[in-house]
Order: sequence, then structure tokens, then C-alpha cells
Amino acid sequence: MTDQIQRFLFERTNVRGEIVTLQRTYGEVLDRHGYPPAVNRLLGELLAAVALLTDTVKLDGILSIEVRGQGELSLLMAESNPGGELRAIARLAEDATLPEGEANFRDLVGDGHIVITLDPREGNRYQGIVALDQDSLAGCLEAYFSQSEQLPTQLWLRADDERAGGLLLQRLPDESQNQDEDAWERTVQLARTLRTEELLGLEQRELLHRLYHEETVRVFEPKPLRFGCTCSRERIGDALLTLGADELRGVLAEQGEIETQCHFCHTRYRFPENEIEALLHAQGGPPPVLH
Repeated sequence: MTDQIQRFLFERTNVRGEIVTLQRTYGEVLDRHGYPPAVNRLLGELLAAVALLTDTVKLDGILSIEVRGQGELSLLMAESNPGGELRAIARLAEDATLPEGEANFRDLVGDGHIVITLDPREGNRYQGIVALDQDSLAGCLEAYFSQSEQLPTQLWLRADDERAGGLLLQRLPDESQNQDEDAWERTVQLARTLRTEELLGLEQRELLHRLYHEETVRVFEPKPLRFGCTCSRERIGDALLTLGADELRGVLAEQGEIETQCHFCHTRYRFPENEIEALLHAQGGPPPVLH
């Protein structure tokens, strides 16, 4: 199965949609971490969601979704970039106890909120926040579209131990091409018959045919997706500077260098003392300490 996102629309209506399927990308995320199965499946749903939202808002930039909760699972985060690269991470609360099998979304994350950040290459950064007051990740994101975009949107997100996928339907405000007033209700009702094994196991065009063989569907060229991390030595250095000069020099005094790694891809970075001092000096601090 190819990792990709497929856009489509229903002719003579104002209803559009997307399907995403992820296997290799999802596997690469899981291979870098040792999360319990229940967390893996939520992370798969979030990966599918971030791909769907990026294509929906047509963002030329980085889009991230952060689920910040007060339950056993304190953070879920997924991010996309303009090259069709995805990455994701989870963070468990201290002494978290998670079930081995299926787990309810709200039981894992508890109370909290979702932060959706759009960071375009050009223009202003935008953040939207929606409460964790639905029983599923899909339900919370539907509420985001209702509040922020004011577009009726339905999402189906699924993941198992090997694959993740999602389906999005959206009713656009443009009524000029809509010659079928019942299209929205009909296409949503048909999508609600979708089974997990179909969303995760069928090729996208076959899935569309199975759901909508009586509809006239225009299918666009699919966009490939893959795992990719945006970490770099420069970005890690900037993150270290947020710790402050005193703390950085304290670590250097004890260890002689600072070693850290990217939480997403586990790439390790080592910064010797002279490099840390140069970063501090470039930030506007005192001159490097000479020995």
C-alpha cells in the first residue's frame, strides 16, 4: 500500500473529500519509540489527521496538531511540512498505567485541549484551540472546523498496529455549482457505513468506488507522503539557548559537552564547550569564556 493522500470531489455539488493511507510512515514513527499499543493507535490517527488538515487548508508551510491532556497521556503531537513529510511523538504522564488493548480517547487524555498551529512560509502564524470535549480525536477536530473554519466537516480516523488512515468530507460554502441539495447528507451517510478494515486495507480508488459507485466522483492526482524530521543542528542549538547561559555552563562544567537528541527521530547532537559559547555570544551574551 502506498503512503499518499487522495483528493476528490462530487460533480455538480459543493462536497469535497480526501482519503489518506499510511503504512511505511506510520511504521517509521512507531519504530523510533516504544509506546503501548493504545498510544500507537492514537498516534496513527493523529498522523492521518495532520495530513488531511494540511491538504484541506492548502497550507504552504508547517502544520502541527498538539493534543494536551491531563490524563495518562499528557501529549500527542504530529506535524507536517510542505514536502509531504510527517512526524509524530507522544508523552506519557509519570507513572502512567495504560491498558494493553483498546482504550477510549478521553480516558487516555482526560481534560485538556487541542492546539492547531499553521506556520506558513510567508505570512503570519496562526493558532486555533479547541477543547477536548468529544469522545474521539475526530470529533474534536470536527468541532475545530465548525468553530474556526465554519465549514461542515466530517472525519473518520482509524489505526491498527501496522496501518493508519483517514477520510474527510467537507461541504464548501460555494453553492453556485451545487445542483444536488441532498449531496452532503447522502455522502456523509454512506461514509458512516465505512468499516475499519476497508479504510485501512483497500486501495483508495477501490474504497471510493465501494462507497460512492452511484455518485459521479472526480479524483485528482494523489500526493505521496513519507516520514521526515525537520530537526537540524541549528534548530537544536536554538532550543538549547532557551535554557539560559547559567544552566548551559553548569552542564558544561560537569560533562565537558552537551549531548541531546531529537525527540521525534532520535538523531543525536553533541555540542562542545566552544560551540555553546559561540551560540551564547551570537545571542548577545557576554564574550566566550577563555581557558
